[in-house]
Amino acid sequence: MHPILVSSCLLGLQSRYDGTDNYSQAVVDFLEQNQLTPIPVCPEQLAGLSTPRPKCWFSHGDGVAVLTGKGELNNEEGQNVTETFLHGAQECLKIAKLTHCKLAILQQRSPSCGSQKIYLKDKLVEGVGVTAALLHKNGLEIFSNDNLPTKSP
Repeated sequence: MHPILVSSCLLGLQSRYDGTDNYSQAVVDFLEQNQLTPIPVCPEQLAGLSTPRPKCWFSHGDGVAVLTGKGELNNEEGQNVTETFLHGAQECLKIAKLTHCKLAILQQRSPSCGSQKIYLKDKLVEGVGVTAALLHKNGLEIFSNDNLPTKSP
């Protein structure tokens, strides 16, 4: 079995900002059908944020912009949480390297894990989360719960 990073909320772990999960039977079935070993990660928890926690979104840019120092994330209380999200992304990258992961399935629309869509303030826009951007930059192939591979990885 091959390891694959998976957003922990997709596996039923209550790690979302509101203390719930985003369990995806499609993700679990995909993992089983392809004999993949999930390595659950929640970048926000790895960064030390509590669960539940204030909702966060990009105030400008996206994850790629954050990596170049041009993006910013804020929480609903108005605090800048950019460095916290960067720290969580770096911890996920460490886990990917330790476990030899080359693939990841991440929760779409998340400020950490979104691989195609993120929230810019209150609007859903094209973009990637901080963790998705860092993992992709370091050679991982990124999929989302909305965009699972059509063939075995």
